[in-house]
Amino acid sequence: MARKTGSHSDITGPRIRAEAQRLFARHGFAAVSMRQIAAAVGVQAGALYLYTADKESLLVDLLKGHMDDLLAAWAAQPRGGGALARLERFVRFHIRFHLDRAEVVFLSYMELRNLGPENFAQIEALRRSYENELEAILKAGQAEGVFALPDTKLATLAIIAMLTGVNTWFREGGRLSRDTVEEIYWDMARKAVAA
Repeated sequence: MARKTGSHSDITGPRIRAEAQRLFARHGFAAVSMRQIAAAVGVQAGALYLYTADKESLLVDLLKGHMDDLLAAWAAQPRGGGALARLERFVRFHIRFHLDRAEVVFLSYMELRNLGPENFAQIEALRRSYENELEAILKAGQAEGVFALPDTKLATLAIIAMLTGVNTWFREGGRLSRDTVEEIYWDMARKAVAA
């Protein structure tokens, strides 16, 4: 199939991902067709297959891209300091990073069920890598005697769930500013680990 006049792969590919993300977040993965994505981008449905093998591959690309970006951004954060300082950096980083990515965060939690076993395992491994970063901080805090936790894995999952939950209710210009939300969530996370 010939490429539509004026289309460019470096523009069309990102537009396909952006429209798919928007549509999946708004209507749910199962309810969105490749034709709807193509219409939103302004290309013929067959043109999508120049950029992705199928709809699930498109979802995997979105979820993997999010996790790769998250892990790279966390790796670029300053290191060092005690466990309490590292936990504070993690909490503030997680909130800042995710508040600007509400759609893909929603997809990352709600649409995993639509992945086949191989794709699920790939995304789950990336998620586990991120969880392991927080768990290492919590274990270090236990070793330093500043955290009192009966189970670091459970605490890890609970803290991440609490932090990610901000995306479900936070609205720019609402009652609480981003900075205030960060402060409150840092205080709650610190108390949760008995620091």
